[in-house]
Amino acid sequence: MNIESLVLAAYIISLSILFFFGAHGFNMVYYYFKTFNKRTVDLEESEFHLDEYPVVTIQIPLYNEQYVITRLIDSVLRMDYPKDKLEVQILDDSTDETTQIIKDHIVKYEEQGYDIKHIHRTNREGFKAGALKVGLETARGEFVAIFDADFIPRKKFLKRTIPYFYKEEKLGLVQTRWEHLNREYSLMTKTQAIALDGHFVIEQAVRNRAGFFINFNGTGGVWRKECIFDAGNWEADTLTEDLDLSYRAQMKGWKFRYLVNFTSPAELPSDIGALKSQQFRWTKGAIETAKKVYPKVLRSDMSFKLKVQSFIHLYSNLAYPFILMAALLNLPVMLIKLSGEYDTVFKFMSLFIFAFISSFIFYLYSQKDVYPDWQKRIIYFPVFLAGSMGFSVNNTKAVLEGLLDKKSEFVRTPKYQIMNKKDSWEGKKYVNKKLSFTTYLEALLAVYCFGGVVIAIATAQVAAIPFQMMFCGGFSMISFLSIRQVIVSNRVNSEKMALNAE
Repeated sequence: MNIESLVLAAYIISLSILFFFGAHGFNMVYYYFKTFNKRTVDLEESEFHLDEYPVVTIQIPLYNEQYVITRLIDSVLRMDYPKDKLEVQILDDSTDETTQIIKDHIVKYEEQGYDIKHIHRTNREGFKAGALKVGLETARGEFVAIFDADFIPRKKFLKRTIPYFYKEEKLGLVQTRWEHLNREYSLMTKTQAIALDGHFVIEQAVRNRAGFFINFNGTGGVWRKECIFDAGNWEADTLTEDLDLSYRAQMKGWKFRYLVNFTSPAELPSDIGALKSQQFRWTKGAIETAKKVYPKVLRSDMSFKLKVQSFIHLYSNLAYPFILMAALLNLPVMLIKLSGEYDTVFKFMSLFIFAFISSFIFYLYSQKDVYPDWQKRIIYFPVFLAGSMGFSVNNTKAVLEGLLDKKSEFVRTPKYQIMNKKDSWEGKKYVNKKLSFTTYLEALLAVYCFGGVVIAIATAQVAAIPFQMMFCGGFSMISFLSIRQVIVSNRVNSEKMALNAE
């Protein structure tokens, strides 16, 4: 086999794997329409009113969140729920002034008789999972709601979620859909929203209606405490403790309920460094969890269909290394095509365009399902797709570390209370101020893919031009934003130091 054949074989393998995961969008859209009538099935209005409300513990796990934590505390304590049936645990692992901010802020609530406990750990043992587990040791609630620091839960959250536990036997979790507080802040937040809507509007809702496994999203949900204990409690051996516990619970027979029509508003990451750390953690954690729980799924008595769906759910991030492989091979493949020796192969490869169509339809319906102005939102799909390609370096590193069992700390995604275009992350304490090695690779790939764009245009390979442009645009966008963030952060930091010196 010559070098051209090896390159084409590797290229076809990468496209085949991407087609497998990408074509899953057709599957989700199929189940979306098949289960559409279940979408409006809900409790009767009278069933949302309970004669006696249970004790609920609200856990707020956090680490260094000085910009948003008071906002969350205020929104939690404004909830429409009997004060004597509400316990709030602030699970604080902070090492900066956040701890003192919390202490000062909750004094007024303690004086008003709220059951609010500030649990400050001096170590981050087990990270978020460890903090949640410590809180459960003393939690007095029969049910446990969890909110990350960047959320602003709705006033009716508990009265809208708790009643489901009394109407469905063996219900262990009620998860609400994330809503985006700062969607319109920037191009980056608009494209993030599209990505998340695909998961929250279609994937979670459709999986739940079709009887497949879903996952707790780490926040914006309520657990039955008994379910957490029965499933083995929180474990910190993966970076996605929420996905891990979700599978362990559902494999023990617990049911989950996903609410697509009730939302929990949250702030999207506004700077590229925060988004990269979030994507890295989610990607690596999912691979770690897949390695941990999927062998148990295979050994279980689940149906074949459920096992396949669980594989796609847990292992979908394996696509990233093959996105990167496709980016690297696109240019040599275009040169090989010029020889004319593999025309049959290239005609066959045209079938892979259906993966792109599948992805577009999937995200199109995620916008049409809940947004009247969906046309204004779906136009950012090409930017989202290019951004996904640009993230392939960052996320491939996460996949490889997960597969190789390389452990790393839980890096939380910092938020800065950015709600509109007047707000800015510049000069904020938690912004990344160093260039990572992956940024250099992204910049190099941007130049490499630009060469591919030039060759595609020069050789009139029309079909290759849009994909080369998206790869080039994706790597350019991610590397540019990363470099810009570091330059701006260091400049602002220098200006602050100069002012202090004066």
